[in-house]
Amino acid sequence: MNRVCDDRLMRLVDLSHVIDDGMVTYPGLPGPEISAHLGFDESHEHYSAGTEFAIGRIDMVANTGTYLDTPAHRFRAGHDLHQLPLDRCAMLPALVVEGGGAIGAEEFDGVTVEGCAVLLRTGWDRHWGTARYGESDHPHLTGAGARSLVAGGAALVGIDAVNIDDTSTGERPAHTVLLEAGTPVVEHLTGLDALPATGAHFTAVPPRIRGLATFPVRAFAAVP
Repeated sequence: MNRVCDDRLMRLVDLSHVIDDGMVTYPGLPGPEISAHLGFDESHEHYSAGTEFAIGRIDMVANTGTYLDTPAHRFRAGHDLHQLPLDRCAMLPALVVEGGGAIGAEEFDGVTVEGCAVLLRTGWDRHWGTARYGESDHPHLTGAGARSLVAGGAALVGIDAVNIDDTSTGERPAHTVLLEAGTPVVEHLTGLDALPATGAHFTAVPPRIRGLATFPVRAFAAVP
């Protein structure tokens, strides 16, 4: 899809997985249940002849599909979705960093990350929908890598893998460092191969919900 913005042609690139009934996002978490709260036929008793509506329903855990974590996901006193500043998740300059395995601080040497959405492009999204996607040898950000991004002033960090942390242990240093600093995390991105290393703008805005720390987003990038 193309949009004209400030007299320039912008291409919008969708970076979110589709949420389907029963799908697996993270192994062990229940899949969403998508159903009708009110169907077209049932709605006839509420409206004039020829007028009908459908109202859908979805029951799911907050960590479904492509989603954003706020500090309350990790810290009891951290802010939740309703307090998430828009300047932390909307129209951020995107910096796409190639990586695989354990992505450490050295990957960001000499790179200016201040104010950017740092998007870790690992290619792991190719396994989405398979058992391989959730296996523990997936690419991830190390604690040192997270500390480097916080020190550099990254506004948001995203990854196209099952978790930004190494899940082979119970420790979660990347989540801990980033969320303690108030840096949102977006996991399960897809399609980052369509973005340039720099020049795009990234958006991943969740609903403004009080009392929830994580929620699916429609993540996308505007590419000149």
